[in-house]
Amino acid sequence: MTDTNSRGALARAGNARLASSAHRVVEPFMVTTAFELPGYRTVRSLGVARGIIVRSRSLVGNFAASIQILFGGNITMYAQLCERARGDAFELMLKHAAELGANGLIGARYDANEIAPGVTEVLCYGTAIVAEAV
Repeated sequence: MTDTNSRGALARAGNARLASSAHRVVEPFMVTTAFELPGYRTVRSLGVARGIIVRSRSLVGNFAASIQILFGGNITMYAQLCERARGDAFELMLKHAAELGANGLIGARYDANEIAPGVTEVLCYGTAIVAEAV
C-alpha cells in the first residue's frame, strides 16, 4: 500500500515540476556570452539549451538582393533574413532552457551553416542554469 502511495506521490511531484517549468520563462537579460552571470550565483547547471532554425531565401528576396548587390553597400534583404533567423533561433533556445527548468543561460553562442544552396541553418546554444541573485 505504501509502495503505491509513494509512486503516486512521486508522479504528482514530477507532474508539478513539469507544470511549473512549463510556465517558467528565461528573460533575455538573463542570457550572457560570458560564463557567469554578473550579480547572480549559479545554483545548478542543467546542460545545453539550443534553438535551431533553417531558412531559405525566396526568389523575390534573391531578386531584390541582386539589385542591391549591383549598387554595393549593405544588402538589407539578406541582413533582415539573417537577423530574423538569429532572433527565431534565440527564442527557441530560451524556450528549450525554460523547458529544462532554467532561469538563465551562460556561454550563449550562434553558429550558422549553409546546408544546401540558398538554405541556411542557424543554431543558438548555451548552458542552461538555475541562478539566484547574490
